[in-house]
Amino acid sequence: MKIALFVHSLRSDWNHGNAHFLRGVASELVHRGHAVTAWEALGAWSAENLVRDHGAAALEAWREAYPELPVRTYAPGALDAAEALDGVDLALVHEWNDPEVVARVGAERARRPSLRLLFHDTHHRAVTAPGELARFDLSRYDGVLAFGEVLAGIWRARGFEGRAFTWHEAADVRRFHPRAGAPEGDLVFVGNWGDEERTAELAEFLLGPVRALGISATVHGVRYPEAGLRALAAAGIAYRGYLPNHRAPEVLARHRVTVHVPRRPYAEALPGIPTIRPFEALACGVPLVSAPWRDAERLFRPGVDFLVARDGAEMARHLRAVLSEPGLARELAANGLETVRARHTCAHRADALLAIAAGLG
Repeated sequence: MKIALFVHSLRSDWNHGNAHFLRGVASELVHRGHAVTAWEALGAWSAENLVRDHGAAALEAWREAYPELPVRTYAPGALDAAEALDGVDLALVHEWNDPEVVARVGAERARRPSLRLLFHDTHHRAVTAPGELARFDLSRYDGVLAFGEVLAGIWRARGFEGRAFTWHEAADVRRFHPRAGAPEGDLVFVGNWGDEERTAELAEFLLGPVRALGISATVHGVRYPEAGLRALAAAGIAYRGYLPNHRAPEVLARHRVTVHVPRRPYAEALPGIPTIRPFEALACGVPLVSAPWRDAERLFRPGVDFLVARDGAEMARHLRAVLSEPGLARELAANGLETVRARHTCAHRADALLAIAAGLG
């Protein structure tokens, strides 16, 4: 099958977590023998910020982990949809694209009856800013892939009944898997600041417990404001900045525990959507303690695959237990890894995608 992905960026994961899963599922499809091409506009916001901070070479660093993925670039506003869709059987258009790209690909779909065209929604704005969805002309799209059931339900109510499918993100286990070696530090948090969507949560579930326990801790991520950096330093947390996602497994392996602090819209308005980080951490066999989020779709076994802290005090108790009880740490790591490998890999999502495409046919 010939498959086209229209993405914000595969080359850059700077504040762009969707690149993690899209790279992984594209890689899985290529390894199955499908011809996959990703299209991205030059000057993408994520890519521009990566180049600004780390130089042009940083845009090529991902290729050491994903040499099999072909990426084609085009000038903004100049996508040749006819060329991009020539002979394509299945196309996915991610919601970080410019509305013009969404419309242009849709218009070309009208001339290609054999093409199956899906819109991929991985953002909370369907709940928090529903008016923004009006920017997208999806009139010629065959369906919507939503990364949570509550989001898929919103799309069904917007006219995609029977054509909106839940398609969670998942771990790329070709890259994310346990690594050998003894941990060098206690705790690591891999995540961006969050545009004020989890400032209070980071203070309660990360900074406060680390300070209270006096443990060694490291943070990787971008867009941390000066006030955030000062707060990390005051808590005794080392800030290490941007981490290319393909290097995250080796960083996770150097620490004894990690934490997940979901952004407020996901914790409150979109239950059942954990985002990509817990999948990746559990795939690496690292014990995880999470701030509250409701696993409405029963993706995991909370309390078995990872621990859930209702407040900062409970987070500190959980972290102390994981760090002081090796048996508990091993059990959590093994359970989380088992669940990811059984249900939440990019291979599982590739199976689901191909089944959805076949059903649309």
